[in-house]
Amino acid sequence: MDYKLIATTTFGLEGITAKELKALGYENLRTENGKVHFEGDEMDIAIANIHLRTADRILINMGEFNAFSFEELYQGTKKINWSDIIPKDGIMHVNGKSVKSTLYSVPDCQSIVKKAIVDSMSASYGLKKFEEDGPLYKIEVSILKDKVTLTIDTSGPGLHKRGYREEAGIAPLKETLAAAMVLISRWKEDFTLIDPFCGSGTILIEAAMIMQNIAPGLCRTFTCETWPTFDEDIFEQVREGAERAIKNKDIKLLGYDIDGRVLKVARSNAEKAGVAQYIDFHRRNFMDFSSSEKYAFIISNPPYGERLGDKKEVEELYKRFGEYKDKYKNWDFNILTSFEGFEKPFGRKASKNRKLYNGKLKCYYYQYFDNEHIKNEGDMLINHI
Repeated sequence: MDYKLIATTTFGLEGITAKELKALGYENLRTENGKVHFEGDEMDIAIANIHLRTADRILINMGEFNAFSFEELYQGTKKINWSDIIPKDGIMHVNGKSVKSTLYSVPDCQSIVKKAIVDSMSASYGLKKFEEDGPLYKIEVSILKDKVTLTIDTSGPGLHKRGYREEAGIAPLKETLAAAMVLISRWKEDFTLIDPFCGSGTILIEAAMIMQNIAPGLCRTFTCETWPTFDEDIFEQVREGAERAIKNKDIKLLGYDIDGRVLKVARSNAEKAGVAQYIDFHRRNFMDFSSSEKYAFIISNPPYGERLGDKKEVEELYKRFGEYKDKYKNWDFNILTSFEGFEKPFGRKASKNRKLYNGKLKCYYYQYFDNEHIKNEGDMLINHI
């Protein structure tokens, strides 16, 4: 069965997710805030869930229409053939959100959509009552400026939950954002990658998984696998293909942190992700950082106020970061921070800077392109995938 699909993303990552989909062979993509629209069947749903590194969820777009009244919301929802996907015993769990719309009461919208879905199912199955003791179907009614979009979530827990990170440090970086930071860097396997504030190791783990072509969803399950409309062999086929595609490149990644307890967690996470052999974690104070590498890369999410709390201390840290950039002139630096005015204490304007979000926290990704061996070659996403 062919579906209209949506890969949801954090704001700022839509273009990166679209490039991932193009690299996987998908065309006719449409991008809007927090969403990338594409089309596919059950196999494509499995591929997107298992392979996309920067998407949050894969949704089936059941229908879109305008609604200015509860009656229009009810009728528009009822017209959809929900029984094409939801079986008689399916659990129909409806969530909702409404932004700048006439229908602003989310609980009322959820109730009306649920009633309309049940009435549509009743007409299809000839039943008045549904036990709802089977597989889960998480339905969302999203209303933006009176336009209704009805979707069913195929992923279950968000796609950032790869399965390797049971523990994280303070203010954890989402795996999807960490992957995006690596994908839009210019890092290649020939160069050492360093994170001097590695915390629980997320950036380095995602980098190793990308370079070794380890699919991010390889070791987890997805809610649509429980649906009777999905052949159980589909996900198995995609997983087998992903396992055959794993590489074993000679790469060098280094992670430093001052907290020995956090480093223990990082090592455990790397083991679970299957990349521990590629990453060396060491306890080291950033103020004592040194390296003999002539050409290398830094990708990092250093402390920025929320974690240190002292603006002056943060500025001193960033000033030291800038001194290291002067010392290691041929290194590429890629730094994510929510600290306003980062470039001033750092002492240099970035080659490029992007606005990204870690959850709801607005951050900026400052990139300094100075590794002369790869100038003007574009980002890793284009060259690697």
